[in-house]
Amino acid sequence: MVPLLAGLSVLQLISGTVLETFEATLLQYPALLVLLPVQIGTAGNLASIMCSRLTTQLYLGTYEPRLSNPDVRANVIAVFALAGTVFGLVGVAAWAIGVALGGDLGLARVLLVSILSGMLLAVVVVIASVVAVEVSYRVGLNPDDTTIPIVTNVCDITGVLILFAVVSVVV
Repeated sequence: MVPLLAGLSVLQLISGTVLETFEATLLQYPALLVLLPVQIGTAGNLASIMCSRLTTQLYLGTYEPRLSNPDVRANVIAVFALAGTVFGLVGVAAWAIGVALGGDLGLARVLLVSILSGMLLAVVVVIASVVAVEVSYRVGLNPDDTTIPIVTNVCDITGVLILFAVVSVVV
């Protein structure tokens, strides 16, 4: 596990470097400053839930990494439903806090950034979770030990990239 964790730590450094390049944008729009950690944390939580459910299915013998599998399909639908709900609420909360901090970014833009980046992150969550479970199992590692650190790091890194890609288009 040490090489895996070391590699993931290096990827986190890269994510921090990308984050630093958008410091001026975050300071200009307080709503985005509030939105960033919540978006990333929520995506990591969704990925952890998905991995735990897939790993349970693997141990029960009901797991097949196909959308034709009703259990996998139900998990994918649940991730997208949760993402749509949570990222919408997070967008409203970030906007309100941003306004309280003197920001002038409108509610529609903050909601668009939050929901669009959140739904794109949900795609990453589903793909990363399935791949992490599959690869861990196939190489003989316990998916309970490996998948959550992998997917949370992937969501941190891609979360920063996706959020700022959406911000650069919308704002």
